[in-house]
Amino acid sequence: MEFVDNLPPMDLMRSEKMTFVQLIIPVESAHRAISYLGELGLLQFRDLNADKSPFQRTFVNQVKRCGEMSRKLRFFKDQISKAGLGSSAQPVSQPDIELEELEIQLAEHENELIEMNSNSEKLRQSYNELLEFKMVLQKASGFLVSSKSHAVGEERELDENVYSNDDYVETASLLEQEMRPGPSNQSGLRFISGIICKSKVLRFERILFRATRGNMLFNQAPADENIMDPVSSEMVEKTVFVVFFSGEQAKTKILKICEAFGANCYPVPEDITKQRQITREVSSHLSELEATLDAGIHHRNKALTSFGFHLTKWMIMVRREKAVYDTLNMLNFDVTKKCLVGEGWCPIFAKAQIQEVLQRATFDSNSQVGIIFHVMDAVESPPTYFRTNHFTNPFQEIVDAYGIARYQEANPAVYTVITFPFLFAVMFGDWGHGICLLLGALVLIARESKLSSQKLGSFMEMLFGGRYILLLMAIFSIYCGLIYNEFFSIPYHIFGGSAYKCRDTTCSDSHTAGLVKYRDPYPFGVDPSWRGSRSELPFLNSLKMKMSILLGVAQMNLGIILSYFNARFFHSSLDIRYQFVPQMIFLNGLFGYLSLLIVIKWCTGSQADLYHVMIYMFLSPTDDLGENQLFWGQRPLQIMLLLLAIIAVPWMLFPKPFILKKLHSERFQGRTYGILGTSEMDLDVEPDSARQHHEEFNFSEVFVHQMIHSIEFVLGAVSNTASYLRLWALSLAHSELSTVFYEKVLLLAWGYDNIVIRLVGLTVFAFATAFILLMMESLSAFLHALRLHWVEFQNKFYHGDGYKFRPFSFASLADDED
Repeated sequence: MEFVDNLPPMDLMRSEKMTFVQLIIPVESAHRAISYLGELGLLQFRDLNADKSPFQRTFVNQVKRCGEMSRKLRFFKDQISKAGLGSSAQPVSQPDIELEELEIQLAEHENELIEMNSNSEKLRQSYNELLEFKMVLQKASGFLVSSKSHAVGEERELDENVYSNDDYVETASLLEQEMRPGPSNQSGLRFISGIICKSKVLRFERILFRATRGNMLFNQAPADENIMDPVSSEMVEKTVFVVFFSGEQAKTKILKICEAFGANCYPVPEDITKQRQITREVSSHLSELEATLDAGIHHRNKALTSFGFHLTKWMIMVRREKAVYDTLNMLNFDVTKKCLVGEGWCPIFAKAQIQEVLQRATFDSNSQVGIIFHVMDAVESPPTYFRTNHFTNPFQEIVDAYGIARYQEANPAVYTVITFPFLFAVMFGDWGHGICLLLGALVLIARESKLSSQKLGSFMEMLFGGRYILLLMAIFSIYCGLIYNEFFSIPYHIFGGSAYKCRDTTCSDSHTAGLVKYRDPYPFGVDPSWRGSRSELPFLNSLKMKMSILLGVAQMNLGIILSYFNARFFHSSLDIRYQFVPQMIFLNGLFGYLSLLIVIKWCTGSQADLYHVMIYMFLSPTDDLGENQLFWGQRPLQIMLLLLAIIAVPWMLFPKPFILKKLHSERFQGRTYGILGTSEMDLDVEPDSARQHHEEFNFSEVFVHQMIHSIEFVLGAVSNTASYLRLWALSLAHSELSTVFYEKVLLLAWGYDNIVIRLVGLTVFAFATAFILLMMESLSAFLHALRLHWVEFQNKFYHGDGYKFRPFSFASLADDED
């Protein structure tokens, strides 16, 4: 055991040692000190004002000002993106600007931009009205007839088309009156012309018809140009309309309906000369307005471009200032109101760096009083912090998704780096598919610097984040594919010739009577001759099923061994004696023994039925094994292992709660002071140690918890071992699916002497391989490997009830501006 204790600490095995510190910062250097700590990013502050609302805190006004500046900067960013200019990714060099000066500048720029937008909107509104008026004049003139000769022609056409329809009697009479100038004026026939959105025309016409009870004539024509909406800057399709009606009441109704539908009405004279004169005037105004609009847009874009050069730098600056004041709000004033007091967690290795940063802040702020930094003892458990890199971070994220490690407990991510991609590959094993995954992973890694600076979609971001997981999964898939001897389900003689041959030269009975072994076994992996033989499926099923059990028992044993190292690290001898030992005995007495039988059967070539051996080990342990005996002394060994497994259950259940009760009663009576907490000597050795919370001991609660834990382990030993059979099931499914696509799609298409059929078959095979085998099957294998780690492996030792170390850091500030 001394050898184990003297081993150097493994990176990532335990979280970084943390210490609880207190800062006493003079007010004049507080802002600079917090800014420097944000750049360092190794101190997590504790909120000392958690009982106060955000509006009751000291620096609430500064936070509000920063929030207002953020709003203005977001407004500028939106305006730049609407104008299609884009902010500069590389901010130009500019002398540092103070926050107060920036606030004044932003207010001026915002007022200037709002005024420009308002003027531009008014001009655009006027331009739109004139453009609509021009289009109404052009289109409405076609509906209005002033010459008598034209009226006669229209009347003849009316006689042929409209009068023949009995349903349009009133409409026809209105049109007839409109085409006869004399009588129409006397009868009071009028018209309203205007323009409306194309999407509203049908409803508009229907409402008009109902409101006037059919006593109107509605003419429409599509506008020649789309109109820009000044608010949304989108182009809108419009339709010109002319409504003929009679009577003042009808006019009031029609105008109200036009107003309700957002239709713009324009007066159109019946006289063609007046129409032409007005059209010329409108066109002249339009050209003037267009020139004014272009000049305004150019001026606005120039102003926005000048903002864009500094926008990124300003946004970073304001975001940092807001984060600094938010952090200052977590600090308290001391009694004299001249110093701010802060508390927080930092890694022990970072103490020297933090002290150096604080000294620099004192010097730069010209403070007469230095910042006091000292270590304190804390009641609560420290946060968990692992130093990861690009390679180890995605594996740590997989573990953290289940639960953050308790402070200093064994970290499953150390083993997940290898076991996760390996178990994935056991289910996905095909070196052809593995090469495809490898190429994808290498592309992501090769373009790492470029992709890391881009904004990716959710799927691509997830794929890019797990690029190293994908790389290892691909490498292990190639390895397992070589073991299974499958390249897109096709076996190859890579490592030499087969160990089997046909019984005769014709090979007529190779699929019925089978092959004959004539030399040493195939050197690496599955012999290619198993492919297509009559015993292929039973052989591969037996191989993969037994292999799954061996891998599962090995990984579960690793989990229990890690629980031993946890108990040893936390000096919990109770957990070693009454959890680790009986758990090892129970698991290996049953399933460790099954694994031993599998290995012996493989080595000896025995025909023993392992199902029979394991079932009758429980039902009839004293019966003679007969032909199922694999080695001498098997029956007494089985009886001994069964008894040990039975003894292990109460061993897990009863001693620990009663011993805890005894220890508590002794502590209560004052006979055992050594257990009560850490002494001063301990604090000198481990300044990060926390005082233990001794709550009232509840024996029934402890006993029920231990009973649940014991029952869960006993039942879990069976169910978890069976759960590892998913390795066999998914490997078989992947292999069979791959075979079906190869034989029933590619080979079937290749059997035709037609290039089109062959190309179709090849395309279907390629799509099936890419989308079903490479995407869906890889996702399925990934999720099953994830479950095996979270449930079957981690529940043996991993509590996962800690909380993450979240230091105040400018680097971790979110990029979004919400």
